[in-house]
Amino acid sequence: MTDGTTTEAAAEAGDTLTRLEQEGEIAADYLEGLLDIADLDGDIDMDVEADRAAVSIISDSGGRDLQKLVGRDGEVLEALQELTRLAVHRETGDRSRLMLDIAGYRAKKRAELSEIGAKAAAEAKSSGEPVKLKPMTPFERKVVHDAVKSAGLRSESEGEEPQRFVVVLPA
Repeated sequence: MTDGTTTEAAAEAGDTLTRLEQEGEIAADYLEGLLDIADLDGDIDMDVEADRAAVSIISDSGGRDLQKLVGRDGEVLEALQELTRLAVHRETGDRSRLMLDIAGYRAKKRAELSEIGAKAAAEAKSSGEPVKLKPMTPFERKVVHDAVKSAGLRSESEGEEPQRFVVVLPA
C-alpha cells in the first residue's frame, strides 16, 4: 500500500464514522421527541458497532415503563427501529442500518440467541446431522449464524418470511 492509498482509506473510514455518528444524532433527536410525546423517562446512548449506528434507550428506574416500547417479543421495538430508520433516511437520503435497543432487550436477546446457536452447533457436531431451529426474525438469525460460525461450523437460512429458520450444518 502506498501512502496515498493509506491516506484515502483513513479518510474513508473517518467519513463512515462521521456518517454513522450523524445517523445516531438524528435517531437520538427523533427518539427524544417520541419519549416526550409518550411521557416516558429514558436516557439515550449512542455508539457505532460493527459498521452501524447503535442507539439505546435506557432507564435508571428499572425500565418498567420502557417495556411498553419493547412490546411482546420485541414487536414494538422492531417497529420503532423501522420508524427511526425512516426518520434517518428522511434527513440523510441514505438507507440506515441503525440498531435500536430499549431497556437492554436486544442485548439480553443476543446473549440468549448466542447460547442457542452454540448449543445447536454442539448438537450438529456430536450427531453429524443438520439441526433445524425454530423460525426467527432476521436479527435473531444473524446472531445465531454468528454464534455457529464462531463455533467453527456453517449455517444457512431456509424457508420464507415469517417462517424463515436457521439450519446448522455438521462439519
